Amino acid sequence: MKSYLLLSLAFFLSCSTVKKTDAQEETQLLKDVKILSSDEYQGRKTGTKGAEMSRSYLSERFKKIGIKPFTAFPDYEQSFSFKRGSAANTPEIAGKNMIGYIQGKTDDVIVISAHYDHVGVIKEEVYNGADDNASGVAGLLHIAAYFAKHKPNHTLVFASFDAEEMGLQGAKAFVAKPPVAIDKIQMNVNMDMISHNDKSELYACGTFKYPELKKYFILKSNDIKVLFGHDDPKQGHDDWTNQSDQGAFNAKNIPFLYFGVEDHKDYHKATDEYQNINKTFFNNAATAILEITNNIDKEIDIQKIFKENLQMKKQ
Repeated sequence: MKSYLLLSLAFFLSCSTVKKTDAQEETQLLKDVKILSSDEYQGRKTGTKGAEMSRSYLSERFKKIGIKPFTAFPDYEQSFSFKRGSAANTPEIAGKNMIGYIQGKTDDVIVISAHYDHVGVIKEEVYNGADDNASGVAGLLHIAAYFAKHKPNHTLVFASFDAEEMGLQGAKAFVAKPPVAIDKIQMNVNMDMISHNDKSELYACGTFKYPELKKYFILKSNDIKVLFGHDDPKQGHDDWTNQSDQGAFNAKNIPFLYFGVEDHKDYHKATDEYQNINKTFFNNAATAILEITNNIDKEIDIQKIFKENLQMKKQ
């Protein structure tokens, strides 16, 4: 009887531990969005105090998770500058990406990305950008936390880009001067707006150009609908291929997947706040993106698949 009670107690404690771990991970996912989209961060506009605070927060999260800095960016920061406009006297704007990595079993690279900037304060209203794109950054951190505990096959570069809202400037600076040889980058997985949808619909953009990626969309749960679309050039403005940071990778012919939701009532408005995201959907979306990324990472030679597909198209 005593042995039975001890076994029952052990089983109860093990179940409690699992549930507690799951709850902790979900809480951290939401906490990252809540903090980054708080008024204190002033909408995270490039070049502002809010952007600087965001980098400080991300630096601490990177360190805690175990994301390593590159020698070229010892503080995770990749500085760059750009101009908005062609006039000779147009001032340069300074931006900073946050870049780190988790070493894999090989040196082939998958870049996991999400932009941390938003549009700042407009007419004395803080545009907090909870969905756009504190949610994507939280998703990035969620993926990093998993792979810090489960060594990936590929080396994963985690890139939180600045100045996406000003024309994908951070992503463009990254692919112009990446911390690894660009031919080592197998693909990009980008997240932008993954927390605000009441129909449980998350779109995956990129399979129109790279249909071979569809085989990795195997999910353990039906709690969310991951839909293919918004990547056919014939769709015009509804083609998202180059509308977020994956566009900079696409310009270099680097395969990509982009995850995001369709525009909603709070898009680029002051009402894009933490209390207006769909927390259940967000948790399901982050879980699904992690599963798909994990499926892709298990493929030892991603580029071989793309090359075979290209050869088939030429035949």
